[in-house]
Amino acid sequence: MYGKRILLGVTGGIAAYKTPLLVRLLIKAGAEVRCVLTPSAKDFVTPLTLATVSKNPVEVDYWDSETGEWANHVELGLWADLMVIAPCTANSLAKIAHGESDSLLLTTILSARCPVLVFPAMDLDMYQHPAVIENMQTLSQRKSTVLYPAASGDLASGLSGQGRLEEPEEIFQHIADFLKIAQRLKGKKVLITAGPTHEAIDPVRFIGNHSTGKMGIALAEAFASEGAEVTLLLGPSKHLPKGDFIQVQRFTSADELLELTKKHWKNQDIGVFSAAVADYRPAEKAKQKIKKSEEEMTIKLVKNPDVLAWAGSVKEKHQTLVGFALETNN
Repeated sequence: MYGKRILLGVTGGIAAYKTPLLVRLLIKAGAEVRCVLTPSAKDFVTPLTLATVSKNPVEVDYWDSETGEWANHVELGLWADLMVIAPCTANSLAKIAHGESDSLLLTTILSARCPVLVFPAMDLDMYQHPAVIENMQTLSQRKSTVLYPAASGDLASGLSGQGRLEEPEEIFQHIADFLKIAQRLKGKKVLITAGPTHEAIDPVRFIGNHSTGKMGIALAEAFASEGAEVTLLLGPSKHLPKGDFIQVQRFTSADELLELTKKHWKNQDIGVFSAAVADYRPAEKAKQKIKKSEEEMTIKLVKNPDVLAWAGSVKEKHQTLVGFALETNN
């Protein structure tokens, strides 16, 4: 789910208490999540809770009565790669089926250009009512909408039967399965190098460059979103990839990067070497900080190992290797 933008719509049912855990699962998988609530949903889950777990403001009303700021439903609808309505009550289900727009959430659904996944949740008698069945049939006929059947189990009324919202882990899996349609690299192992190297002059100074590592991190997230198993060798950088499914190993110098590459490359299908490796390093590292005593200072440099060239020299036929080079001309 790396880089996927998921808009979660929450309607006013008791099952809304499950949504914070669903948001946490999505965030942990690398997705970016924003939440839109119907006004009645606030009776079951607080906007503060969802804002905290999603790390984004939660939208409820068309506009802020204190600041006058407008909640742009068009922007929300265009922002999302996927919209999820969970729970979807019988009332909201009917309004979605008939194109009503008396809340920010419903208006956003009408503006959405992405697929919409709907997870109904209501009592057994409501779920079996002919009007509700007809509304579900109407939604199921729309190409942009995927309606998941409600689960069976104990209901708030005390009855037991179909109408229950699935558990957050199950909804998460439905979302993951839906998004796997585009996972072209599932089962592939990818090694990515990113960030600068810092070649020590003394304990406090180094030779380096302005690389941030953000491009390599973005590549790692893109490969992970396609289902690949990614190992990211990351130099000195304050940036980190989202989620828990990219294995990150840190290095500082070119020699350290070479050792990590030798450890991992033979087991990979694809290598993307985007690290900004310094071409030279000081021949000797001073054990103590060099004092400012002379008008001039000369530092003898020696050539660093060419990590990309090494990987190319041992590359097998089934492996694909991509290298980057930074130039200021040509």
